[in-house]
Amino acid sequence: MGFDPEKHHRRSIRLEGYAYTLPGVYFVTMISYRRVCIFGEIVKGMVELSLVGDLVKNCWLSIPNHFESTNLDEYVLMPNHLHGIIFINESRGKGKAFAKDNIDNDDPLLANALPLRQVGTQSGSLNAIFQNFKSVSTRLVNKLYFKPGNKIWQRNYYERIIRNERELNAIRQYICDNPLNWERDEEYVNLRW
Repeated sequence: MGFDPEKHHRRSIRLEGYAYTLPGVYFVTMISYRRVCIFGEIVKGMVELSLVGDLVKNCWLSIPNHFESTNLDEYVLMPNHLHGIIFINESRGKGKAFAKDNIDNDDPLLANALPLRQVGTQSGSLNAIFQNFKSVSTRLVNKLYFKPGNKIWQRNYYERIIRNERELNAIRQYICDNPLNWERDEEYVNLRW
């Protein structure tokens, strides 16, 4: 099947106009490249991680060490995807230079100092966190297997802003139940690394 721009163009799944650096709670899903079962297997409703899965799990758990404004909640690393809940708290890393009160709008030297629109990934944003996570975990896995350049993640990731306690608890339950529902997930089961 050839490329059809009407069917195969990329649409953003992000909530338009929402700043993903804001404090909040997010449900994220990242999928392995081509949905291959690289991270482990499900045995009797339990996840048994492979060596690759252990590396990825350790990278996930170390996110708060590298992004101090984050906390991790419930997560599960499945054979070919990861579901997790991440909290982004008030940033503790910005200094006074970023405070609105310190900007002198009349100073001609500062007139162009603050761009109207940020270009690229914003530091501390959800996107920055997961670009880092995917990059570091991929490099570690490739180093382990002496295969530089191999992909282990699909492009992008799914995220959902969690809006209330009821939704948070429902997503936590979904994550906990995910290994038990693996056998019903036909499109994932047959692919192995």
